[in-house]
Amino acid sequence: MSQKVAVIIGATGGIGSALARQLAADGWGLTLCARNAEKLEALATETGAAWAAADATKSADVANLFREAAEHHGSVTAAVNCVGSILLKPAHLTTDAEWEETILLNLTSAFYTVREAAKVMRRGGGAIALCSSAAAQIGLANHEAIAAAKAGVIGLARSAAATYAASRIRVNAVAPGLVDTPMAARIVGNEAALKVSLAMHPLGRIGEPADVASALAWFIDPRQSWVTGQVIGVEGGLASLKNH
Repeated sequence: MSQKVAVIIGATGGIGSALARQLAADGWGLTLCARNAEKLEALATETGAAWAAADATKSADVANLFREAAEHHGSVTAAVNCVGSILLKPAHLTTDAEWEETILLNLTSAFYTVREAAKVMRRGGGAIALCSSAAAQIGLANHEAIAAAKAGVIGLARSAAATYAASRIRVNAVAPGLVDTPMAARIVGNEAALKVSLAMHPLGRIGEPADVASALAWFIDPRQSWVTGQVIGVEGGLASLKNH
């Protein structure tokens, strides 16, 4: 395929919107997806993208999204799932509803993305990038639910990479640390919590959306045609370095 076309799910979040802007500047055709139609339309207008308001935790919505994107662009060469949540609670204080929502947003939506992207890419190949977390790779207190969900994303990415390699579909994941996004506002906006977070990241700062977006863009770039089944930590050393 010569044309580069990406579907971005969770496009109006901090990382998703940074990725949309980067890919648009690089000449990609885009279909953006999120639940908030007003924010989505504004971002689509800014980036010249097609858009579809949909719920990534509903299988029919995701199936329709990929079918419509393929029809609109003629093909889909990349899919990125930026949907996620942050739940910082020990297991004994986590309710059934919180657990189920965490799994739905972070793991179920990723599975639906892989499943539907694979259907439209099986003939021509392509790339899928998912968002895991540094919490899936190092034990962090009070992260049980989100760590379990994001560890599932890593397993999903690696298994799908093996399954679809023969179809030339590459599947990879990023594992960010704390990133300054609206989703993390309660942590970033709390001086004490931010101080603790800064100390946990050896590079001495938390991430910016562009830090993660650039890694996702690298994964789906056709020039990385020999990279699959990988997880890259974009986390300032949080999960890979001991700095004290």
